[in-house]
Amino acid sequence: IPAYQLRSPNSSLAQSIVLAESPSNMQSPSSQHAEEITRKREVRLMKNREAARECRRKKKEYVKCLENRVAVLENQNKTLIEELKALKDIYCHKAE
Repeated sequence: IPAYQLRSPNSSLAQSIVLAESPSNMQSPSSQHAEEITRKREVRLMKNREAARECRRKKKEYVKCLENRVAVLENQNKTLIEELKALKDIYCHKAE
């Protein structure tokens, strides 16, 4: 509870004023405990949302990497199939 000292211009005596919190702001230990639990839950949920967001970002990056790898391998496979076909044609013509 904050306390203040006031001096009136006519008096050199300090007058102390103690400000008391209104009853609505005063809380029982159980309500303070409940608020602490609620605050901790909100912090935990916020951290969890951030972790989930980061996890989704990493998964998206991973999937993109896999898609690029698939494209490269498909091109490589196509090239190898064409090369195999060309070698088969050469081999078949030599056999004749």
